[in-house]
Amino acid sequence: MKLTDLRDKDGATHSKKRLGRGIGSGSGKTAGRGVKGQKARSGVAINGFEGGQMPLYRRLPKRGFTNIFAKSFVTVSLARIQAAIDAKKLDGKEVVTGEALVKAGVLRRLKDGVRVLSDGELKAKLSFDVAGASKAAIEKIEKAGGSVKLPEQAAAE
Repeated sequence: MKLTDLRDKDGATHSKKRLGRGIGSGSGKTAGRGVKGQKARSGVAINGFEGGQMPLYRRLPKRGFTNIFAKSFVTVSLARIQAAIDAKKLDGKEVVTGEALVKAGVLRRLKDGVRVLSDGELKAKLSFDVAGASKAAIEKIEKAGGSVKLPEQAAAE
């Protein structure tokens, strides 16, 4: 089989209907739009319009809100950090920060900061300077002989 032999199955594609091409074409004059009215005109966009009845999106009550001050953290597991140290992408002697993780290729972007989660085991003694960490992650880091510095701790000092 050659590339030139490839084609769609019969009936898979339809040629576009040519509208407004005379009375004999079957879709001339009004071009299948009926007569007059809003939908016969061009540029009609009436999503949600229910013919004057109160639309569904206005009949239902409003709920909740979007917190404009919410922070979006990037999560990283201890297993990924240990894997980066094992692959010599991350220096165990340096402080582990969000920038260091991005530079090592562990994370793609920082967003509002990094939050460390406790998945996996940590063998290296590391010091972290991150936006957040789970209690279990802090326990595992301290068990390995490391330390965690969080922003609320820095504010308290």
